[in-house]
Amino acid sequence: MNDKGLDEQGCIAREGSLGRIPREFRPVVAAARDRLTDVFGARMTSAYLYGSIPRGTARVGRSDLDLLLVLREEPTEADRTDARTLDEALDKEFAQIDGGGTLLVSRAQLLSDLERYDLGWFVACLCTPLLGEDLAEYLPRYRPDSLLARETNGDLALLLPRWRERIAGAADTEEARRPLVRFMSRRLVRTGFTLVMPRWNGWTSDLREMAEAFGAYYPERAAQMREAAVLGYEPVGDLAVLRSYVDGLGPWLAEEYARVHGVKAPRP
Repeated sequence: MNDKGLDEQGCIAREGSLGRIPREFRPVVAAARDRLTDVFGARMTSAYLYGSIPRGTARVGRSDLDLLLVLREEPTEADRTDARTLDEALDKEFAQIDGGGTLLVSRAQLLSDLERYDLGWFVACLCTPLLGEDLAEYLPRYRPDSLLARETNGDLALLLPRWRERIAGAADTEEARRPLVRFMSRRLVRTGFTLVMPRWNGWTSDLREMAEAFGAYYPERAAQMREAAVLGYEPVGDLAVLRSYVDGLGPWLAEEYARVHGVKAPRP
């Protein structure tokens, strides 16, 4: 793998592995593996880790546990309830993590043509196999091109109205806004990075490196993106930051993204 996350064929190399999990987080992952099997059993075809824990960059007490669970059938509300209960139990039991979330998808959805350059790419390149079959075997190799950019993050314009609703509905406290700042900062930085990804010709999941890559092509917006990268790691619940995202940086980024790469294919 080169220093831009590509293999010798110029495709995005899979990041993360079970061997990179920091020692402090291994008990958390072991518990998650056991409980996923207990809770979902035969309903589950595959389970993956993603995020900072399998990349080896997790910070004790600051990082969350990110899981993707692939079910044989479409997830039900009962499945989602089981996943939330599991997430809450792990968060309560293990001080090493600061929350967590389990994404649920069906095998058919993941391997569908519509998701090939979104969920499919996510599993093949950003997820570490934890349990069951590795569906990356059924997916193509991915290059950092405009098609991948469009299908991963070409939906920001659709998200902004929902973000405004979430901001308006959040309690008027720093604590309530902090998760929103973290989530939106990360999404904006990743979208900014994939905007320039084909020109940069590589992949990284490091927010600061993403912001620097973006800033090389959009210097007039570089400071905003660097600040968003900082807040993605160390969020503060500042309403002014959130408003700047949905009224300033976000709309500009959505418009520029559509101009450069087009809009993501509509989902049902």
